[in-house]
Amino acid sequence: MALPKVKQDATDARLAALGPVDGDGWLGAARTAAVARVADMGLPTRRDEYWKYTNPADLVAVDPASAAVFDAGDETPIFDDVDAVKVVFVDGVFDADASDDLTLAGVEIERLAGAGAADIHWAKDLYGALETRGQTPVARPLAALNTAYATDGLLIRATAKAEKPVRLVYLHQDTASDATLHHVIKVEEGAELTVLENGPAAARFNKVMEVEVADRAAFHHVRAQGRDHERRAVTHIFTRLGTESLFKSFTLTANGVLTRNEVVIELTGDDASAHVAGAAMGDGANFLHDDTVFITHDAERCESRQVFKKVLRNGATGVFQGKILVKEGAQKTDGYQISQSLLLDDDAQFLAKPELEIYADDVACSHGSTSGAIDETALFYLRSRGVPQKQAENLLTLAFLAEAIEEIADEALGEQIRDRLAAWMDRRLG
Repeated sequence: MALPKVKQDATDARLAALGPVDGDGWLGAARTAAVARVADMGLPTRRDEYWKYTNPADLVAVDPASAAVFDAGDETPIFDDVDAVKVVFVDGVFDADASDDLTLAGVEIERLAGAGAADIHWAKDLYGALETRGQTPVARPLAALNTAYATDGLLIRATAKAEKPVRLVYLHQDTASDATLHHVIKVEEGAELTVLENGPAAARFNKVMEVEVADRAAFHHVRAQGRDHERRAVTHIFTRLGTESLFKSFTLTANGVLTRNEVVIELTGDDASAHVAGAAMGDGANFLHDDTVFITHDAERCESRQVFKKVLRNGATGVFQGKILVKEGAQKTDGYQISQSLLLDDDAQFLAKPELEIYADDVACSHGSTSGAIDETALFYLRSRGVPQKQAENLLTLAFLAEAIEEIADEALGEQIRDRLAAWMDRRLG
């Protein structure tokens, strides 16, 4: 079926500006197939069902909007004191001088830019494969665009329990940068890996992470997306889980003109568990933060949790679109979804679309979504004990975000997230 003219014109313009895909062999074939998917689906518009709350115009435009580089002052980058293998990208370009040696016991780390030339590589069967599976039943053309034109990224394979995390640092230095990164991660049977991410990355950022977690393996992911006020970003995580495997992902977001985080998870092995959570803080009418999650249960006795909290004020907008799909035969499914917003004034808004689609009869699934102001009773309790108004509001805000932060398995990492949030809010007090 032909695309609507507006969608067709925008897609043609973007593909023409990007030109032919790079790469030979398996990588070139994957890129060419991805271009065909983009051309077939068309880039998103506000008329698409899962973009009706979020205007994708800035993400599909030929040229990125300029974004001033945010000065964090003397604030130490988050995770700086974590013992990890650090890999640095500056406006989407790998910085070898700022990065650590990519050697880690039980883990293979390579750059996509170099590995694509190999005739045989373990990533051949994964690059673009999970993204392709994630296009059904909802089209995700910006992810396919990433697969086609990603300039670099990491290929990470964990064959044992990693002794320390891999930390990806994304620095933004060019006001007109347009970065596209694609990471492929394979956690072999019985292995365990933690990946940390921090930084705003670029003026406009498109990132895809494909993660395959094998039987009895575990993958932990914690990211902080930086505080650039003018950042525009779309990220995708595509995950497939094996038997008795574990996937946990948490995202902290503050500031930004537009941030869209999509997570697509398939639980394909029995007794698998997937937790995805996020905490977002938005201040100002130019802030829009969108979490869009799709979890498919396709095996027995699997568990999934979606926990998202947003604190919004001064006209900020938060969006949550979350779906749990339980396929026929996925008995004993335990699916939990909660999305909540704390609106600190009358100008902020939260738009939510929680969904359940169930084709099995022995399941326990629930979803809920709420919006509200700070609890006046709790606020009065703190004020009556001498806590200043703004400080009391900050304490209650941290308490509101706590459920999402508790999804982080590593208590030390969770404490870093809490400390950073507390520092940001204390700074607001002057």
